[in-house]
Amino acid sequence: MSERFFLYDDTVETKTRFVSFMGENQRFDLAIIQSDRYYGKQIVLDIQGNRFAIIGEDDLKEPGYIEFAYKLNEEDAEELRDFLYQIV
Repeated sequence: MSERFFLYDDTVETKTRFVSFMGENQRFDLAIIQSDRYYGKQIVLDIQGNRFAIIGEDDLKEPGYIEFAYKLNEEDAEELRDFLYQIV
């Protein structure tokens, strides 16, 4: 068997915030991970939906991005977007 070729293998300190809130139509259970990677953006994991995205303020302004990344309708995506604007 050949030797594994790593592009990188780093260990970094992170800060993780777990948040759960109820929207109009659904519950959001999120893990928000902050690190010195991804140019100041945060990894936002939707635990219930089994989806994640690397999100910064520019991503929140991108039309349809939250809907696509988390497979949400416009109303639910707007609730999530409003919350995320508070933390990014």
